[in-house]
Amino acid sequence: MTQVRRFLPALWLALAALAVVMLERDRAGLEITRFDVLDTPVTFYTLPGADGPAVVVAHGFAGSRQIMEAWSLTLARAGYRVVAFDFQGHGRNPRPMSGDVTAVDGTTRLLVDETLKIVRAAAALPGLDAPVALLGHSMATDVIVRAAAAAEPGLVGPVVAISMFSQAVTATHPPNLLMITGQGEGALRGFAIEALGMVQPGAAEGVTVANGDITRRAVVAPFTEHATVLWSETGLTAARDWLDAYYARPSDTRVADTGGWLLLLLASIVVLSAPLARVLPDLPENRRRLSSLRFAAVLILPMLAAPLLAQLAPRGWLPVLVADYLMVHLALYGAIQLGLLHLWGVRVMRLSPTATLALATFGIGVFGMALDRYGASFWPTGDRWAMLAVLALGAIPFMVADALVTRAGREGLGRRILARMAFLTSLALAIALDLERLFFLAIIAPVIVLYFLTMGLMGRWVARRSGAVSAGVALGLILAWSLAVSFPLFTDAAS
Repeated sequence: MTQVRRFLPALWLALAALAVVMLERDRAGLEITRFDVLDTPVTFYTLPGADGPAVVVAHGFAGSRQIMEAWSLTLARAGYRVVAFDFQGHGRNPRPMSGDVTAVDGTTRLLVDETLKIVRAAAALPGLDAPVALLGHSMATDVIVRAAAAAEPGLVGPVVAISMFSQAVTATHPPNLLMITGQGEGALRGFAIEALGMVQPGAAEGVTVANGDITRRAVVAPFTEHATVLWSETGLTAARDWLDAYYARPSDTRVADTGGWLLLLLASIVVLSAPLARVLPDLPENRRRLSSLRFAAVLILPMLAAPLLAQLAPRGWLPVLVADYLMVHLALYGAIQLGLLHLWGVRVMRLSPTATLALATFGIGVFGMALDRYGASFWPTGDRWAMLAVLALGAIPFMVADALVTRAGREGLGRRILARMAFLTSLALAIALDLERLFFLAIIAPVIVLYFLTMGLMGRWVARRSGAVSAGVALGLILAWSLAVSFPLFTDAAS
């Protein structure tokens, strides 16, 4: 068994290298260029010399160009000229979202205007003699449906809507519409069926319906939900074939199967942090275990108190949706836990700068940059650097407390899960107390879960070697970074 363990790091390193090779395979032969259309960052994907129709690709709320790359690569390899962009407030777009997020004539109108700006730039590509196709996910589906309605006649052609919901869909608009929905998206699947029924009552998923110039189809991507549908081979194939049919351009290129390889790459990076942790400084750690009653108290008290006390803090002083509230919530949650732990004799131990720097560098520089290239925007720009610094003031005490509560990862799985659930429950209580203003806290739940499954596991291995404080400070920095790049930038300005 010892001999086998010696070879495991080499095996995982080989798997990581294989994943990179396969991910780069889908990029090979393509020209991928980045530029700005006015102040909107754009990535252009095309085969050298391709003269196919243009496709504008738009991401969903809290997304970015990178998260849509499987679609961009698939269509570019099929000969299309693909223009993907970051919405205002998202990814590397320096312009924050603005307007009333609850009104169609507010934020939505501004996003529609931005989309039309990109569509017109795509329509100006050399040799383009066909309408521009629109493809979007989630929030973007409403935007592209409205953009198609507002566009000049003949500017927009087929619309591909992934996880769609839009009140702008009518019996005649969009005239050419493909809807792709994850198998687990029950409500959105129902909406897609309603959109089919506008054209042909009683129509079912998987059937193309037509009435005059109106053509629609609803496709279900098996074994997927709202996020994983973005890497569905079924969905990617359906989108390519739908556009091929509209433009009479049959293609037999394979789709970009980046989802599985990205998962393997990120998993390999996480696992490789274990042998790296073994070379870090070995620090003694306070291993005192809380009684069941005190453990319950150290979870329940901050879970209830943090959302109540954070309601009293001023808001709107950070240009990111609910980030100022979240920083206060994290700081209060961590401070209450640290106070209780100190009261009960659990002391903050020594910090290893080497271990802290190593974990932060590995989490951000290796895991994060791999994610940024192949999966989602992870590099702060502009105001996001300031957001990162402010969020760290809350994230660091929160993660140090969490590391101490779980005894540097030595607590059993049950207690570790309870600690995570207590924090998520605390956020849910905050949303319930102020649904109108804090609803957008719900978008960080997947980020938090992914964070604990990846960074939390890496931190556990470092904590067991170099102590809870060393891991907690690094994890706090990584958490602040992750939140700063995930939240959309927002301003109250009306323009």
